[in-house]
Amino acid sequence: MRSDKAKKSLEKAPHRSLLKALGLTDEEIARPFVGVVNSANEIIPGHIHLHRIAEAVKTGVRIAGGTPLEFPVIGICDGIAMNHEGMRYSLPSRENIADSIELVVMAHAFDALVFIPNCDKIVPAMLMAALRLNIPAIVVSGGPMLAGTLKGRNVDLISVFEGVGKVKVGAMTEGELAELEGCACPGAGCCAGMFTANSMNCLTEALGMGLPGNGTIPAVFAERIRLAKHAGMKVMELLDKGIRPRDIATQSAFRNAIAADMALGCSTNTVLHVPAVAYEAGIELNLDDFDAMGRRVPHLCHLSPAGPHHIAEDLYRAGGIQAVMKRLTGLGVLDTTVMTVTGRTLAENLKTAGVLDDEVIRPIERAYHKEGGIAILRGTLAPDGAVVKQSGVLPEMMVRTGVARVFDSEEDATKVIMAGGIRKGDVVVIRYEGPKGGPGMREMLTATSAIAGMGLDRDVALITDGRFSGGTRGAAIGHCSPEAADGGAVALVKEGDTISIDIPSRRLDLLVDEKELDLRRAAWTPPDRKLTGVLKRYAGMTLSADKGARYKD
Repeated sequence: MRSDKAKKSLEKAPHRSLLKALGLTDEEIARPFVGVVNSANEIIPGHIHLHRIAEAVKTGVRIAGGTPLEFPVIGICDGIAMNHEGMRYSLPSRENIADSIELVVMAHAFDALVFIPNCDKIVPAMLMAALRLNIPAIVVSGGPMLAGTLKGRNVDLISVFEGVGKVKVGAMTEGELAELEGCACPGAGCCAGMFTANSMNCLTEALGMGLPGNGTIPAVFAERIRLAKHAGMKVMELLDKGIRPRDIATQSAFRNAIAADMALGCSTNTVLHVPAVAYEAGIELNLDDFDAMGRRVPHLCHLSPAGPHHIAEDLYRAGGIQAVMKRLTGLGVLDTTVMTVTGRTLAENLKTAGVLDDEVIRPIERAYHKEGGIAILRGTLAPDGAVVKQSGVLPEMMVRTGVARVFDSEEDATKVIMAGGIRKGDVVVIRYEGPKGGPGMREMLTATSAIAGMGLDRDVALITDGRFSGGTRGAAIGHCSPEAADGGAVALVKEGDTISIDIPSRRLDLLVDEKELDLRRAAWTPPDRKLTGVLKRYAGMTLSADKGARYKD
């Protein structure tokens, strides 16, 4: 056992003394040490209940003969961090979390790990750590939040964000908004809908690193507690069999996860996180991998914010991620021979899976859209790529030419949007919000939700070198690379320029003469940002969005 180096032999008597200070018995010290990595805290709704999940995991570990030892990691609630300087810290926290886990695990020689995440950056960070460390591990998330209900209809956090825009145009009163905000988020769990946190929890299951049900069992169900106990027991089986994360998260497994991503209509943030996770396993994924799969896999699930269904109520009831993958076997896009944390192959797991609602998980021939949820655009405005959640774009916005309205920060754009300064046919460009330029690549949910809430999503597009919440819908194109801070074309756009968007053809072009662009490029200078602390280090170390915004080697 790895832990023997910290507890076995005469020379380790001081180490054992410290372990006994924890209250551990000789019998417990002799057993495998299982790290229980818990992101519980009292500021994130998705994490408020994770102590109970951790207790269930530890029960499972003990049942199977291990000694669980819990330690914490930080977390950030993107919803609370949204639309102020706090959002700059969200993406950098991913690297911080992965690094902190590595520090604790290597210092204390754990034999196996159970990861308990539940929100946007925490899930990919824990997967990154699992693949970097490559000791037997399993992920069990805290699960999705139930949708709220208001006057007989389902509502969620995005309903509130869009409600702000409705108030601005007189489509909702402030009193109605207050009633909505009181019931949209009814309790613990990842915010209801196929937003980034739920997207990553679902893809963890599709990747094979979470047990069946990891992505969709509601946070408040007793079944989630039983799943956590089984995760604790299962990690001991993985340890006994010598099955490690890189045995599970192979190139084929990542392609399976991308296929599920396309069928589900996941957040565009998966295009940042999945390649960063794969890199830790020595696997190179790029934007073309997503686009190629998107052309092969249709969009089968129409989930909030783009559609009417929710994770906890609808996708869970319809059979969950296993049912989606069972459906995809008919396309020939999955490698079902891959190993999973069940200790069985994907093919063996899917034998008992089945679709229980053909509207929530549609048959291939009756897909919501013929192509997958995410598309990669390239062109003169984004030669290295940009990302759009095409399953959330209205048909009339799939091909559009518009007039650029240019802003150098999210705050500047939001002020004009909220003041009614954006007109039909405008293309809002928000730049200097990329990984380096932001720094931190902020999400633009306030801006996109205001556009949707004001009824402009049929007529206005938004382009940024920043990114979008999984809760975004509309013609919102992010990750524009190279970013403005690196002198990308998005830095050269001027007010009144014409921009062409053609999502079916995968094009994003700035319709400005090349000679004019050369003149603008020669006159361009990057903004001088006075950075300190974490953001200064992050800006100096991060790669571009098309590389997953991970740290340089």
